[in-house]
Amino acid sequence: MSCQDQLFKALRQQGMRVTPQREIILTVLHDFADHATADEIFRRVQAQSGAIDISTVYRTLELLGDMKMLAVVDAPDGQRRYALKHTHDEHAHLVCSECGGVMEVDPQPLRELARALRQQHGFALAIDHVTLTGHCPACCP
Repeated sequence: MSCQDQLFKALRQQGMRVTPQREIILTVLHDFADHATADEIFRRVQAQSGAIDISTVYRTLELLGDMKMLAVVDAPDGQRRYALKHTHDEHAHLVCSECGGVMEVDPQPLRELARALRQQHGFALAIDHVTLTGHCPACCP
């Protein structure tokens, strides 16, 4: 079964229809190697079907986010970026507050932090969606 077929199956299992519009948007999301803005997604969707408007893209992104199928990163430039969780290994996001760049990193250090927070405070850190801000190597003072 292809990755896209698995995504469509996941939608159906949660009671959602796989409409032609959703199919195109999921396919476009699957083809991005990195996180993309709604506008970037919309431009690629438009190349496949001029019948899909930006509001359909936003509604689908919201639906996929609610279904926990998307990793969503709020960048300092005010743009929200999206990536399918299904196509990426588990990772955390490092977002540069200077240039807005997004890096994916291994979440292992966060697992250690989560374990310490759980032991010391009884707090369960959700490391499946962590975004840390700071400065990337190019922007470090």
